Amino acid sequence: MKIDEYSRLDATALAALLDRGEVSAQELHDCARRAAAGLNPDINAIIEMFPHALHYEQDGLFAGVPFLIKDLVLHAEGVACDGGSRLMAGRYVSAHDSELMARFRRAGLATLGRTTTPELGFNASTECVLHGPTRNPWHLGHSSGGSSGGASAAVAAGIVPVAHANDGGGSIRIPAAACGLVGLKPSRGRLPFGPDYGLPLMGQANEFVVTRSVRDAAALLDALEGPHPGEMFNIERPAEAYALQIRRPGHRLSIAVTDRLPGSDQADPACQAVLQQTIRTLTDLGHSVEIDAPSYDAEQFHSANVMIWSSFLASAALGTAAALGREYDENEVEACTRACIDYGRRLSGLQLEQALAAMNRVSRQVATFYGKYDLLLTPTMRTPPPPIGYLNQNDPRLDARGWYDRIFDICPYTALFNFTGLPAISLPLGMAGDLPVGMHFAAPMGGEGILLQLAAELESAMPWHQRTPAVHASRLAGG
Repeated sequence: MKIDEYSRLDATALAALLDRGEVSAQELHDCARRAAAGLNPDINAIIEMFPHALHYEQDGLFAGVPFLIKDLVLHAEGVACDGGSRLMAGRYVSAHDSELMARFRRAGLATLGRTTTPELGFNASTECVLHGPTRNPWHLGHSSGGSSGGASAAVAAGIVPVAHANDGGGSIRIPAAACGLVGLKPSRGRLPFGPDYGLPLMGQANEFVVTRSVRDAAALLDALEGPHPGEMFNIERPAEAYALQIRRPGHRLSIAVTDRLPGSDQADPACQAVLQQTIRTLTDLGHSVEIDAPSYDAEQFHSANVMIWSSFLASAALGTAAALGREYDENEVEACTRACIDYGRRLSGLQLEQALAAMNRVSRQVATFYGKYDLLLTPTMRTPPPPIGYLNQNDPRLDARGWYDRIFDICPYTALFNFTGLPAISLPLGMAGDLPVGMHFAAPMGGEGILLQLAAELESAMPWHQRTPAVHASRLAGG
């Protein structure tokens, strides 16, 4: 198979070719490796390519399809995990799989390497000191988003059709928007974190993948979701597979839309333009669209969230150092990470209880909002992807709240749905010059089916598959 053909097919199409015997897994892996060798020097999305694909089940739905794992949270047996930090670099190798990694193997995904992340995942851009900046394949001077920026850049560039990602404040959806991909954050409890994590970020974190197509997201959610012993949440499984749900028309929806959540500034004109285009399309499709936004105390939400993030980072840094038999060395973390760790170490149990109480209040207020609407539509980011360097995690001038505010100034829409646990998806519905612009839909708890049905409808009405970035495997010589 030529790289040009390989790079334009989604995981579902590649799996079908494998199933029919029209291509071998080794041919696909060779394509992925050639694409990585040709493109990664430009985008810096991949930390390591393994000598051989990690073991996968030969009868899995996606048996043999090339795949990459993000270098954060997820553990694969015998594979290093640096978390984007000099604190961990080369020091931690897992002795076992995360449950989700085991499910990736059972789905047949052929893991070929690991992708970049900002330090400990706390950035909306992927440009850690340890590995350097990951660049956007659409414009190398701009960010690929974060924290799953390496995964998104690799998928957008055609190196692999799908890659693992995780999301504690927008880290699936923001890089998906930045790189022109589909980014679904599932409901709290839809996918497992065990055995090494229970409630990362007090329940705000999620894991899944970034994809090029809606059908890949649906099929992979079918393959990966479900309970696991010891998990603290066990959300009800759908009565019908998501892959089947997206094949039939959904019902007409009542959709609230805004570009300004409480406490946020208005979206950039380029994002507003794509939002208006999306509204027109939704109306043409028969959906009801109304300007409205949930009401909640924005300062209470942000104050609680910076406490939760800072306590998580402190626990991660100090816990990792202890597990490695070392003392925590503040010189091995970036300046903003260090500021958050310092703040997290000073927090009391009372303050964290108050943060959880705020999470409860805001979650209930937002749930009430969904009594009037099926979905909420916003831009995914307030601006197009910023230039490399704009979100500098090593800026010594910022304290914990200053760093938090800088991140969420350009990404004010996503974290609310980590805080509340509700599912949300970013879709690549427009462009701002040569940079993608994502639109963000959020649903009530357990509403992945509604999100995916609408996503499939918009994928047909506002197709994005004909667009490819400037740095793409299809443009490699001799492809």
